[in-house]
Amino acid sequence: MEKKPKIGLIGIMQELYDDMLPGITERQTNYAKSIAKQLSDVADVVFTVPARVRDDIEKQVKMFNNSDVDGIMIVMLTYSPGMRLVRTFQENHLPVLLANIQPEPTVTDKWDMGDLTYNQGVHGAQDNANALLRIGVNFQIISDDWKSETFKSAFLDWAKTAQTVTKLRKMKVAVFGQMPGMGDITVDSSAFMRKIGPQIIHESMGSIYSIFEKVGEKEIDDLIEKQKKHFQIDPKLKKEDHKYAVRFEIAIKKFLETNGYEAFSIYFQAVANDGRFRQLPMMAASDLLAEGYGYGAEGDACAATLVAAGHTLIGDAHFTEMYAMDFKRNSILMSHMGEGNWKVARKDRPVKLIDRPLGIGNLENPPTVLFSAQPGAATITSLVALEGEGFRLVVSKGDVLDTEEMPHVEMPYFHFKPETGVRNALNGWLKNGGTHHECFNLGDQTRRWKLLCEMLGIEYAEV
Repeated sequence: MEKKPKIGLIGIMQELYDDMLPGITERQTNYAKSIAKQLSDVADVVFTVPARVRDDIEKQVKMFNNSDVDGIMIVMLTYSPGMRLVRTFQENHLPVLLANIQPEPTVTDKWDMGDLTYNQGVHGAQDNANALLRIGVNFQIISDDWKSETFKSAFLDWAKTAQTVTKLRKMKVAVFGQMPGMGDITVDSSAFMRKIGPQIIHESMGSIYSIFEKVGEKEIDDLIEKQKKHFQIDPKLKKEDHKYAVRFEIAIKKFLETNGYEAFSIYFQAVANDGRFRQLPMMAASDLLAEGYGYGAEGDACAATLVAAGHTLIGDAHFTEMYAMDFKRNSILMSHMGEGNWKVARKDRPVKLIDRPLGIGNLENPPTVLFSAQPGAATITSLVALEGEGFRLVVSKGDVLDTEEMPHVEMPYFHFKPETGVRNALNGWLKNGGTHHECFNLGDQTRRWKLLCEMLGIEYAEV
């Protein structure tokens, strides 16, 4: 089940108006509670009491930073001087949204000084935004009617992005080997942790094998029964080969769970060189992608991280790469060795689990999940490591085409047609250093990816 973002709401006002408008604090408290309720179907919004003096603001920022919230939303309940934010937001580490909203959407001829005071948040937003800007706080802004669907939609985009940023800062990525000489997957792990968030940790296949040996028969049988509900299982797939792949999958998942990893990458030669495994974990990668783990092949921690981010930011992220250009269709054939999130599969064809010969690694046939992606709008992204702490997200939006089956392709595949055309998109992709491993999501997701880049402080390049 998708976890809703958790956002702390700081409603700022000041004591100045209490004598002039008795009951204003209670009135604006109810307004803040109404905002939280209005957004409750898309996020858990935490509001305590209005922050009426500098000390209140500092206590609430500190409280939220020491809790499990994903970000802070500032709402001006009345005007309040911006300098009250300065010290505490210099120490804040959570994503910040300044929601430029007010109780009433329209000014009428019935308004008096009370109405003007209740709805004067905009000039408080200006003062506070200026203060945040001058201390270098990276914050986002939404100006809208708080009861509108456009506000809720924009808030959800920000909240999911804040949730992703916060998750990235806590994330660990397990890497089991890396393909020698593959340049676009290399990254300075220290710079990566400082700028993007996750810690990259290199692990050995022996850590998985020690768990592999202890997997019980009931665990294996239970997972096979579960797979029967999702996959059309190839009758040629030997039961012992299927059970071996399931044992491998369970061992990998247990290792990730036990050690707190949310993303991983396994280089096929690391499996082969270990000498104790009979198959490559193709099925495991696909099933774990479908469960929400980030994955990148060949030791690509950047791709694994990006896919993990895609799961939180959007949902059902898929790992893939560009395989071949099709100038007749104006598209790119997307595929990889056999790993893919089958939750993006087209709904009118069965997802297959096949017995699949694979010479890579010189191991036995790895059971492989086979499907094509659902036709319709889609977005492909690549996280590019530049020099130092420089990173760039290369993005292409377009459509998955409704194409015929390719009976001789034994790995997940689909045709992606970029909105700008295959020539322009790939010229831009290559010019911007876009890598050959990508994250794929159904739908036009460019707004959220762009927001993520803004929050992380990295480049965004749409091609």
